[in-house]
Amino acid sequence: MEKFFQLNERGTNVRTEIIAGITTFFTMAYIIFVNPNILSITGMDRNGVFVATILASVIGTLVMALVANVPYAVAPGMGLNAFFTFTVCGQLGFKWQEALAMVFICGIINIIITVTKVRKEIIKSIPQSLQLAISGGIGMFIAYIGLKNAGFLKFTADPGTYALLDSKTVVANSSIVPALVNFGNKGVLLALIGLVITVILMVLKIKGSILIGIVLTTLIGIPMGITSIPEKIFDISAIGGINKVAGSFFGDVGFKSMFANSSNIFLVLITIFGLSLSDTFDTIGTFIGTGRKSNIFDEEDEKALLQSNGFKSRIDKALFADSTATSIGALLGTSNATTYVESAAGIGAGGRTGLTSVVVACLFLLCLPFASIVGMVPSQATAPALIVVGVLMAESFGKIKWGDLEEAIPAFFTVLIMTLAYNISYGIAAGFIFYCIVKICLGKAKEVHPILYGAAVLFILNFALLAIKGL
Repeated sequence: MEKFFQLNERGTNVRTEIIAGITTFFTMAYIIFVNPNILSITGMDRNGVFVATILASVIGTLVMALVANVPYAVAPGMGLNAFFTFTVCGQLGFKWQEALAMVFICGIINIIITVTKVRKEIIKSIPQSLQLAISGGIGMFIAYIGLKNAGFLKFTADPGTYALLDSKTVVANSSIVPALVNFGNKGVLLALIGLVITVILMVLKIKGSILIGIVLTTLIGIPMGITSIPEKIFDISAIGGINKVAGSFFGDVGFKSMFANSSNIFLVLITIFGLSLSDTFDTIGTFIGTGRKSNIFDEEDEKALLQSNGFKSRIDKALFADSTATSIGALLGTSNATTYVESAAGIGAGGRTGLTSVVVACLFLLCLPFASIVGMVPSQATAPALIVVGVLMAESFGKIKWGDLEEAIPAFFTVLIMTLAYNISYGIAAGFIFYCIVKICLGKAKEVHPILYGAAVLFILNFALLAIKGL
């Protein structure tokens, strides 16, 4: 085990990796319950999606562990599953089998651009200032997820915004703004207690503090009536549902029906483009944001980025592992599987190798018959972990030259949009676009890598297409 995962070389040990794996798992385990709820709206079998979610997570995470030897977990992505359900199947009217076919094609495209080094070239083209902004921005993004999951925020109509109903009548708009809750709710109080516990443990530098915080908060939630004790511990009734979703797009409804109408092909291509673009930059953002700061991707990987040949570095292998997960997930019957930003919680707990991911995969597999036990852990127990990870990742902000507008403007918009638009890809898009604008205005257009220009144009094209389609 030591030789395979290179534990000593990475400055870690089995105990730390196991704790990191458990920590990552509990911060993302919600997906096995949330994903079936979202995708079942399209008409997909809930039990089938439940099993597909678990199997896609297990396989994708194991590939990440055993091929790339990095502490990242893979599962169907939040946001991508909403796009699948409410946009592709809802607004655009595609059948869920057709949507799965698009996800499968998206995965193939991602594999191609990974093997042909396009993904790696994109990473290489991103300037240091934007890499730091992406890292810190993901920290804020994670912390914001934590604040929402903890219940610290409420979302109400903003009375200060108005909309012009016609040429004479002005009415209050339904603009929604976040605000701090009054902490009168038991669930919110539990999350606050968990946050205080986790912060204290972190400040005292207690090993495994994030996991300890999750466990203690879960236990405290029992007498508070937040943590539910399951009535049934062992249940395998859902397993047979996989037959209703796996490989479903190979029938009459799927590939065949998707391309049957020639007038629909352009819309299909636009949709696949949107899925692929979002998936690609979410992953790149996660790797840059968490891998560089924690030395997951070390100097050898940095050197590998500067070389066009070979496929030996961990970052090459990690990108490949992520790419394969999307197509595997589609075959099993779920939306885009992607590298989870919540992996940062395990990395914050000390995870540095693929052993962390093996632990995550094993825990996901145990969810097939023991999902009720995992369901015991409330979101109020895992939310503090995400908030604390945001604190750790904010360190990169200190390395950005905020006094230099040439560097500050793209960095600022990267962080702002990534956090408030609740989308990693859109934050990266904003950073790329403003970086190009600033450099062109200063007569430094040649300093911008061609790939960065290309990526900025693709993002603008994507936004334009979404605007045209009213999405």
